[in-house]
Amino acid sequence: MQQEKVSVVLIPGFMLDGSLWDDVVAALPSTWHIVRASLTQGNNIAEIAQYIAQQVPESFILIGFSLGGYIARSIAEQFPERVTGLVLIASSLRSDTAQQREHKLTAIRLNTKESFRGLSSISIIKTLHPRHANNITLIKTIQAMGKNLGYANFVKQSLLDRSHYDMHKINCPTLIIAGAEDQLRSAEEANELYQQCKHARLVSIKNTGHMIPLEQPQVLAGIILRWVGTWVF
Repeated sequence: MQQEKVSVVLIPGFMLDGSLWDDVVAALPSTWHIVRASLTQGNNIAEIAQYIAQQVPESFILIGFSLGGYIARSIAEQFPERVTGLVLIASSLRSDTAQQREHKLTAIRLNTKESFRGLSSISIIKTLHPRHANNITLIKTIQAMGKNLGYANFVKQSLLDRSHYDMHKINCPTLIIAGAEDQLRSAEEANELYQQCKHARLVSIKNTGHMIPLEQPQVLAGIILRWVGTWVF
């Protein structure tokens, strides 16, 4: 495969923006055409997916992190002829549980447009490996992304219905990446994704929580790079 022809679309997760990928992109070939997508347009997962599809090259490798994985799957389902490869990082097929929905509704009620300052430190720490629990710089980086996106996006993303999908439409090579110490998305969820994909590979990264692009960016980039090298897209 000629790497200079690779186009890659990166989709961030819940209340995260394109800067999530800074260290990952720095470790990928400079010849790759990389597009950092946003989740700010559209009112549901299908609409967000459609908007992103309008902004990106005609064919591309699609990489989605966490909530971005749900969006990536929707793009691959709606535009299968355009997606040459799919990477799902710390994502899932599952919709929110009743308890998760209630936690999100509570967080919405506790905030306002004027008071919202991004995700709380407590909620962010739950997404990190224990060794990063006191990493103030990392926590503030995540908070800043959420603050920049604002309360309206917080409400919209919190209320997204994640229950609709049709994996039978996804026929491209797929890479499932899980964090070995992810407290939000279990190894069982990663395996469920793996079992539903026709041409999938499953990889687990050690010494990381949920925030793999921030906690292990070089390792993540290396896995993606090697995987892309095994396929002729």
